[in-house]
Amino acid sequence: MLDIRHVTKIYGKGAPAVADLSLQLSRGVIGLIGHNGAGKTSLMQMIATLTKPSSGQILFQGVDITKNPNAIRRHLGFLPQDFGVYPNLSAKEFMQYFAALKGVRNPKRINDLLEMVNLHDHAHRPAASFSGGMRRRLGIAQALLNDPDILIVDEPTAGLDPEERLRFRNLLGDLGVNKLIIMSTHIVSDVESIATELAIMRQGQLIAHETPEAFLDKARGEIWSVTVSQEEHTALREKVNVLHAQRQGDRVSLRIAHPHSPWSGAINAEPNLEEALMSQRYASQESCV
Repeated sequence: MLDIRHVTKIYGKGAPAVADLSLQLSRGVIGLIGHNGAGKTSLMQMIATLTKPSSGQILFQGVDITKNPNAIRRHLGFLPQDFGVYPNLSAKEFMQYFAALKGVRNPKRINDLLEMVNLHDHAHRPAASFSGGMRRRLGIAQALLNDPDILIVDEPTAGLDPEERLRFRNLLGDLGVNKLIIMSTHIVSDVESIATELAIMRQGQLIAHETPEAFLDKARGEIWSVTVSQEEHTALREKVNVLHAQRQGDRVSLRIAHPHSPWSGAINAEPNLEEALMSQRYASQESCV
């Protein structure tokens, strides 16, 4: 569906925000993972045709959207990280306004989407009075007005409470069955249960692209658990990649990423996805040394 070929984006005379990135994507939920400044937003803005690559191609169904952006726009829904609402419009009026902009003339579509995101009981409330989670759900509803094949959501759970984050993840997971959803985040738990693929970015580069299961398989045998003294903990931190440390009285329980046993008494542990991705990051850093 989407074929990104050797895309680079440079702003001014600075370092590339995205550097020679190639990626092929089809239907499902794609978790775009990386720290702030990794290049995630720049990549998503290029896919959404809000900005053009400095070089490279982005093909949608074989058409270069840098030359023909309308080829993807009618198939695209976009929820930016900073999604604002008009203070004088109710949720329904807000949806009617965006429906007019997108050429959607079926009023039932608006009602159905507000119900899908669980805002139908608040349709006549001013959208400006909504909580952060409600605004995010309204943002998803407007992004879905044209029934897009590709939905792009940039850091959608930032600032949400745990209940809203769970509701939002479940909604995206359901939508990802029939669409390509690209969801950027630096919080692994946001995509752990719904992503079909993960693309990891660092300093503008794509360092890995795998299924969650593949990342876990690669990390098995390289995650270790051990409990040590505080002095031993200090010594270990200088030698190995300590992923997690938890005090237990005068001892410290550690989770460590290492290709072989890092300490006497360390036992192999089953990795979680965050540990698997951190292990991948450390491996990529070492390969560049």
